Amino acid sequence: MTDTLSEDDEGKSVVDASGEEVGVVAAVRHGTAYVAPDPGLTDKAKAKLGVGDVEEDTFPLQEDSIEVESVTDDELRLRYER
Repeated sequence: MTDTLSEDDEGKSVVDASGEEVGVVAAVRHGTAYVAPDPGLTDKAKAKLGVGDVEEDTFPLQEDSIEVESVTDDELRLRYER
């Protein structure tokens, strides 16, 4: 992947290869997106407002990871299906 992940990506949906939403980008720190799996409405709102945080229930996706296929204005698409 050639795009660099940034705080602008916070709040974006994370979808698998089949287009199913698997989480939301809760925070981005130093090129690593921290994804909250199956987030609630509050988690989505906080991430979109830029107040997301790296918590115990998030998992990292690094920008050079083979897991991330593409980044659009609305989502991060993963290479695999859940």
